[in-house]
Amino acid sequence: MDKKQILIADDELDVLSVLEKGLAAEGYSVITTSRGNDVIDLAKSKRPDLIILDLEMPDMYGGDIARMLKDDPETKTIPVMFLTGMFPKEEKRKGGRVIAGHVLFEKPYDILEIVTAIEERIREKVLFK
Repeated sequence: MDKKQILIADDELDVLSVLEKGLAAEGYSVITTSRGNDVIDLAKSKRPDLIILDLEMPDMYGGDIARMLKDDPETKTIPVMFLTGMFPKEEKRKGGRVIAGHVLFEKPYDILEIVTAIEERIREKVLFK
């Protein structure tokens, strides 16, 4: 089995580091950036199997990045998941939420829940090619 590649974009370097280490420990190849503006170029050049985006970054909103990825023929099939610290307390749920077809996880997150969601999204991508 080939190692699946995940691109993570988050401006919180501690979140980025912990998530990178956690996914690497689960057998993923991980590319990281702390700048939203880098995501499109990295997605085109590296062709990751999945992208995890922070919704709130200082240079670019994660939802806008996801829309740009879906509008581009080169990147439109790459699944996108979101991380956010913006969940209202009453909306926090185990396993993430699906909004506009994207899985959204709250910070702090459970790495095993994220890995499960990654595996599901990658499997869906393969099934629906």
